[in-house]
Amino acid sequence: MKFLNVEIPVKNLPELDQGFVPLGLFFKYHQMAATKPLCIAVERSGGQIGTWECKVCGTPEMAEADAYYVDRMVKFLLWSWGGFKVYICGDDALARQIQKAYTATGTRAFDKDFMENVYEREFQVVSLPYESRPAPFQKSESVGRHTNGARIGFDAGGSDRKVSAVIDGETIYSEEVVWYPKVNPNPDYHYLGILAACATAAAKIMEKGRKVDGIGVSSAGVYIDNKCMVASLFIKVGKADFEKKVKNIYTRVAEDLSRMLGYEIPVVVANDGDVSALAGAMGLGENGIMGIAMGTSEAVGYVDGEGNICGWLNELAFAPVDGQPDAMEDEWSGDIGCGVKYFSQDGVNKLAPRAGIDLDESEPPAKRLKVVQELMAADDDRAAAVYRSIGVYLGHTMGLYAQFYDIHHVQMMGRVMSGKGGDIILAEAARVMDEEYPDVAFRPEAPDEMTRRVGQSSAAASLPEVK
Repeated sequence: MKFLNVEIPVKNLPELDQGFVPLGLFFKYHQMAATKPLCIAVERSGGQIGTWECKVCGTPEMAEADAYYVDRMVKFLLWSWGGFKVYICGDDALARQIQKAYTATGTRAFDKDFMENVYEREFQVVSLPYESRPAPFQKSESVGRHTNGARIGFDAGGSDRKVSAVIDGETIYSEEVVWYPKVNPNPDYHYLGILAACATAAAKIMEKGRKVDGIGVSSAGVYIDNKCMVASLFIKVGKADFEKKVKNIYTRVAEDLSRMLGYEIPVVVANDGDVSALAGAMGLGENGIMGIAMGTSEAVGYVDGEGNICGWLNELAFAPVDGQPDAMEDEWSGDIGCGVKYFSQDGVNKLAPRAGIDLDESEPPAKRLKVVQELMAADDDRAAAVYRSIGVYLGHTMGLYAQFYDIHHVQMMGRVMSGKGGDIILAEAARVMDEEYPDVAFRPEAPDEMTRRVGQSSAAASLPEVK
């Protein structure tokens, strides 16, 4: 395969998407041809700076490949690490292209606005000489795995909310309640539901003669210092109400429960993807865990090799995985080739018609996914082709993610992974990695019984450190 004058030897392509260009292999072979040093740095909260040392070719015939490499690399680093300031160190012309893209009218306006909302800072792209590149400074923190004391764990999902009461590492009570946060514009609906769940768990703890020592929260979205910066759970809440009642919703619940009980209760809030990875780490008794949930979107969490949560965004649904110029567009960001269209129900719905499966486009994506799953349960080879293709996507993308994350285990979850289709995805991904990424040690796997037993809300309960 030749892509932007870069020769990419690819052994495996998805049978239903022969134009797929594995981005990790493009990165690898572009770098093998490049000689001019370049550093891409991304700054985020707390003065933290991630740096990516790489090279560009710097020749006219490779100018398009260089520009594409830097554009995709900046995009990937932003959605992996998060940040409000990008430094391009070593090439003014490439820096100007990135500066133009990340403006209000540029091709990356969505990314610029999203990062500004998360970090509450103006987004900037700065050009520096290579010799003036910033030094890396990253802070990871040990969060979770605390089992002492009596704790509440709350997990806010899009269709149900779960709460657990955990005493000295043992779950004494759990409940799951259906709710509809994504369609409700009233922030009091969300607040009262969260408070009711926590109050129920607190009552179960007090029945055992204990006081509540802490609250841990697992919630979809981006959280900084326990504040909700962006979250699809509250997508219908207006901007003014979001600022006033949602941004601090979990700390308000903790404060109000503290007042009700007459003593202070600490709270720690973490992204649900990170908590799912934490549950995996607790279940396996290991570190370096990535969790990927393939459902309505691609949700990713990560616990590093030291067992810490890094405070990265890990919003890899928006990170690119495919270089083909006519890849499917993500409606929200306006970009193409991003993970959400490959590792979610959208990926299944995209591939099914190519396999000859007639789906009713007027039906919601979840119902169309169910049609494919029912065909797969009946061993329909058209459905199997869909899952084989996703498995090839996944195998290549695991090779890409391994360039950026220290991964020992990847645990695959979500409704797309259920049933026979999930087994095919895992088998195909492992085969592709064996053939094309033999130096990558891990292979994607399903969570084991111990990990399932830990559970999201119980893992969330371990978040606060109790003295």
